[in-house]
Amino acid sequence: MVGQRKWSRRTAAIVFLTPALLCLLAFQLLPMVSSIIISFTDWDLLTHWTKMNFIGWDNYSQVFREEKSYTAIRNVFVFLLGYLPSIVVLGTLLAVLLNRPIRGVKLYRAAVFVPVITSWVAVSIVWRWLLNGQSGLINYLLSMVGIQGPIWLQDDLWAMVAIILVTLWKDIGFVSIILLAGLQDISEDYYEAAELDGASAWSKLWRITVPMLSPTLYFVVTISLINSFQLFDQVLIMTNGGPAGATSTIVEQVYRNAFQFNKMGFASAQSWVLMAIILASTMVLQQVQRRWVVYDR
Repeated sequence: MVGQRKWSRRTAAIVFLTPALLCLLAFQLLPMVSSIIISFTDWDLLTHWTKMNFIGWDNYSQVFREEKSYTAIRNVFVFLLGYLPSIVVLGTLLAVLLNRPIRGVKLYRAAVFVPVITSWVAVSIVWRWLLNGQSGLINYLLSMVGIQGPIWLQDDLWAMVAIILVTLWKDIGFVSIILLAGLQDISEDYYEAAELDGASAWSKLWRITVPMLSPTLYFVVTISLINSFQLFDQVLIMTNGGPAGATSTIVEQVYRNAFQFNKMGFASAQSWVLMAIILASTMVLQQVQRRWVVYDR
């Protein structure tokens, strides 16, 4: 009887897990293995896959020889320098505001989260119009206060600034809600004890809120870091990688090489180089977090 129960549980587990495992195999593992193989070939996407020519490490060496690759990597790190600190600081401040017991706070939380669930395509098209240098609403509003706005998306400097600002606008709702959950997990007993000791608001922030919130902050930093390296949608739609490659990114180059230039082998190699960069960055972050993340409460 006991054996039959164990067998029925195993059968049920297999039945429920099989569809998910098949999807994982078909849409995750097989494409990953295929891309590794393709990265060592000169496959052009048009030739039948059985006629692929293996060329060894040529695609990988070409990635490091091309100036465009270094430009894309540099642009991503420039984006990171502007985006990552801003999203963490602004997201934390917004989470603190949304954690206050004010009237209509649930409505504010929902409103903040709306951009997160909006398609990047729609968001990029709207912001491309808002940031138009000649007829955009942003420059019109700036002109009303005597400021001449830049040609946002056609200027080498301001194009990346525009990408950062738009990405912050869309992502800050997600980050603030995650941090809000972390704030609400902090016991009020800590703050009451600190008030009895005469601690100031600034002292409570740095000695209670930040340490207790550090695991959530670490999660936010990790997710934001990984997403930043995969920057693509807003770049393609708003600037198309321009002007003169000022906003070109690794994923944008992968897309172009694979589906515009039919260099699937080279694009696959770029993808795995990007994976290595992301892996190395997260490993460094994993080591650094031991110095500032507090797990014991």
